[in-house]
This record gives sequence, C-alpha cells and structure tokens, in this order.
Amino acid sequence: MLIRQLFDQDTSTYTYLLADEASREAVIIDPVLEQVERDSTLIDELELKLTYALDTHVHADHVTALGLLKRRFGAATVMSERGGAVCSDRLVKHGDRVSFGQHELEVRETPGHTNGCLTYVCHQPRMAFTGDALLIRGSGRTDFQQGSASTLYRSVREQVFSLPDDTLIYPGHDYKGRTVTTVGEEKRLNPRLGAQKSLEDFERIMSELKLPHPRKIAVAVPANLACGVEPVAASAQAALDTSWGPIATTLAGVPELKADWLFEHAREVLVLDVREPDEFRGELGHVAGAELVPLQTLNVSAAALPRQRPIVTVCRSGGRSGKAALALQQLGFARVASLAGGMLDWNARGLAVELGGSTATAFARQG
Repeated sequence: MLIRQLFDQDTSTYTYLLADEASREAVIIDPVLEQVERDSTLIDELELKLTYALDTHVHADHVTALGLLKRRFGAATVMSERGGAVCSDRLVKHGDRVSFGQHELEVRETPGHTNGCLTYVCHQPRMAFTGDALLIRGSGRTDFQQGSASTLYRSVREQVFSLPDDTLIYPGHDYKGRTVTTVGEEKRLNPRLGAQKSLEDFERIMSELKLPHPRKIAVAVPANLACGVEPVAASAQAALDTSWGPIATTLAGVPELKADWLFEHAREVLVLDVREPDEFRGELGHVAGAELVPLQTLNVSAAALPRQRPIVTVCRSGGRSGKAALALQQLGFARVASLAGGMLDWNARGLAVELGGSTATAFARQG
C-alpha cells in the first residue's frame, strides 16, 4: 500500500493519502481546505484515482476539503451517520467497510470528542486513523460538540486498544512534531488513557484542561456540516411548514423532531423508515406503523407520497433520515421532518418498537 502523511502547519492537522498500488485507487482522510491544491497535485503526480474522501469527524479547527475534492476528482465523500453532516455521499456506521483496490478500511465508531467520531482501521497492513479520538500521548478534548469524557474513555479502550499492540496509530493532529505511534505504546505511555488510568482519572484530567475554543469553530463547524462547500439548503426547495409540530432546524439545515413528540403523535403523521430492510427488521426495531422506503428508492417512491400529510423520516441515528427530509423538501414537500437521533435515541428513551414485520414500501400506493 502507498501511504503519504501530509501536514497543515496552521492547524497542526494530518491528512492521509492511501492508495492501492496495483489499481491506483486511493482514499484521502481529513483533507484541509487550504491544502486542496497541494493534495490535488500529489494525487495527479502519483497518477491515482481518488475514489473516496473521508473525514474522521465534523472538525471545529479547520474547514474540510471533502466537497472540493468531490468536484475535482468525482470522489465519494464519507462521514459518520451520527455526525449531522447530511451532505456526505456515504453516511457510515460501526462495522461498515470502505474499499479501494485490494485494501479496505473498517469503520469503528469512537465517539466522545464528538458524537460522530470515527476511527478507520486497516488490518493489512495494521494501521488505524484515529482522528481526534486518540492522539500521540493524548486525546481529543471533550468539552464541546457533544463531548463526553466517559464516552471517549470507553471508545478508545474498546475500539482502539483492542487492536493488536503493533498496530500503527496515525492521529488527526500532533503539536510536538510526532508522526506516528502504536497501540502498545499508547496503552503503556498515554498519560490520559494508558492502561494504568481509570475512568475517574480520565474524567478528572479532562475537566481540568480549561482549553480555549478553536479559533475557527464558528466558521468550521457550519461549513463542515455542508462538506466544506455550499450549504445544503437550496432556494428551489419548498418553504418549510412548521405549523404541525415543534420542529427545530440543525446547522446543516435539517428540520428535526424529537422522539417523545413522535411517539405521542405517530398516528397523525406518515412515518417513513429509510433504512435497509435488514435494519428495519433488526434489533433496533421500527416505529409502529412505519413504512419502509430505503433512501436509495426515495426519489421514485416520492411520487406516491401524500403532499399534505406531515412526513417524518427515520433511520438508525438521524443521518440518512436527514438526507431524506432534505430530499423531500427539495421535491416540494413542505411538511417534513427527520427524527432526531433516529432509532438509537428512540430505544435509549425506552419507547415501544415493532420487530420483524413487512418490508413493503410506498410503492404499494401506486397499485
């Protein structure tokens, strides 16, 4: 495998370019907007075909280059379905795979710095790209953007430290000139998360950091929720009608409703579950009365959907359903919202679900 580690001096951010040397298929991880010309030149010089552009999370310290690299090379963008960036072509979850040539990256969810943090693991050769979850002799901060010290502690211990000790760790940042570490090193030597540190130790350490917020946070987070390019919302879409429920709009422009409200009013709306059939029938269950309309079929199914009845889209965690809500709004549906937090939040609140069931979709309306 070909690998290049690139550095942005202004934000101390590492970008990683990986490629299969036979097929020339490549992926780039955590590209920085200001470095897009550098990275594009390298891709062209090495005669690579950029197939995917990935972010480990919604960054607060720099603007991503995902959108520009998609425009320039046709690369599909990849982010966590839990990150809130519904602009991405692929919204991935724990256990998914991103393949390029003969190689693949396993997606491991490692929240705690943000809800949508991912670690991309390559098993051959052994490498893990940890973003801001695990740094060299450190970790990402947990004091903003859904941060949680207890969640990050479990994420690193269960999803990173469970890898073989000789696995190379490539972090999202380093501020002291270091480039790489290993799982074994961090288990022994990390002063925050090493094997000798308890959860209570880590929570105390993180609570005492008192760091200033990143200077680009006000610009970076909204931009990155739109993949670093134009906002998701478009002037051609239907004006949103919020008269039918307590709808809140996210920074990415997604109209959302809370699970408790939907539970009380499910009979008054059309619930569209946009997951795949195996997920609809899976362990998280589905909202009673929900119709299964996988996201990839939504544009076709939309022709049979009612225009006046409110529609609530649902998925695992809110990523795909957010894309679905925006797509329906773009198609002229004004009374639409996404279930915030998806079936993960629904289950966490102990709300009733249906298991198994039919896989019939809204196509049935056409017959």
